[in-house]
Amino acid sequence: TFVTPELNGSILPGITRASVLELLRSLGEKVEERKLSLEEVYEAYDNGKLEEVFLCGTAAVIAPVGELFDGTKKLELITDNKPGEWTQKIYNLLTGIQLGKVEDKFGWVVKVEE
Repeated sequence: TFVTPELNGSILPGITRASVLELLRSLGEKVEERKLSLEEVYEAYDNGKLEEVFLCGTAAVIAPVGELFDGTKKLELITDNKPGEWTQKIYNLLTGIQLGKVEDKFGWVVKVEE
């Protein structure tokens, strides 16, 4: 299950975020948009259920998170200095669609005539 904080003023709506969620759903993945506490993230990490963390946005597209540190507890999320499987997969799909290397099944790309 992919969990992302719900839109609430701190998390802004955006095309990249919406595209990532639509891509994940189109791949048959479960996506939850809801409140997500740091305690829940810590618990998932401690129980071995936290597989990957990535961020998305216009400038970064998709960026893996290597570690989380709140001043007291540090979570090391990437140990081999490589993005996780899903981080890379979503990045490749999204940029592939943008560059015309992957079929756009969503109608996102519009050809602009001169």
